[in-house]
Amino acid sequence: MTFLAILLGTLVAGIGSVWVAAWLSFGVLSRYTQHMLSLAAGALLATAFLHLLPEAFESEAGAHELFLTLLIGLVFFFLLDKAELWHHGHEHGHDHGHDHKAHDHGHSHAHHAEDKLRGQWAVLAGDSVHCFGDGILIASAFIADMRLGVIAALAVLAHEVPHHMGDLAVLRQGSNSRKAAIVKVSMAGAITALGGAVGYVLVDALHDWLPFFLVVASSSFVYVALADLIPQLQKRLSARETASQIVWLTVGMGMVLMVSALAGHQH
Repeated sequence: MTFLAILLGTLVAGIGSVWVAAWLSFGVLSRYTQHMLSLAAGALLATAFLHLLPEAFESEAGAHELFLTLLIGLVFFFLLDKAELWHHGHEHGHDHGHDHKAHDHGHSHAHHAEDKLRGQWAVLAGDSVHCFGDGILIASAFIADMRLGVIAALAVLAHEVPHHMGDLAVLRQGSNSRKAAIVKVSMAGAITALGGAVGYVLVDALHDWLPFFLVVASSSFVYVALADLIPQLQKRLSARETASQIVWLTVGMGMVLMVSALAGHQH
């Protein structure tokens, strides 16, 4: 039963987030991207602070060890981000240098296309690893508590949407086909289910480590919200736009509380 719930949760989070992102990127809601960022930030912070962390701290594990794990997790995600940014920046700089030096326009154009393709693979590889990790985290949440699993799956779905919108934009640059871009990112998203299956086996074997898995999930959510999403919202805006951001941030938090309450009744 738990295994089925994990598979369903990981597939909904992994592939569902790609489809929502595609619908937003290419559909009617393409002009509401900013609101989606606020909503995702609110959902992530609420999930980490109101669900995952309390659940971890209610366990037998010591508070000192759990806080240390949280700190290490935040630093780890910061370094991961740094490595990725350096990689992108390095590729970008290299590409520009080539454009200036190359006299043969045809050669330069081919090289540029090759670089774009490499960027695509970097995005897809990074995405797959990220989705695999998400799957393990969703699995550990489901094993801890069915309600927590539902919340974690929805939180992953919410925070993956803006991320996948960025991926789709990168893939669309390389090829003009929307369908190809959606299929590629969906395949990376499907790896979430593989992570879920591995997580089910591992977390069951390492039950004592569950609180630490939950804290690592929290650190990932907190990092993405504070380092990735909120800085994009920190622009100088009119009072009305700022109010709108706060409303959507609150809606994101409210959604998590609502899902929690609904799942609680069924639990």
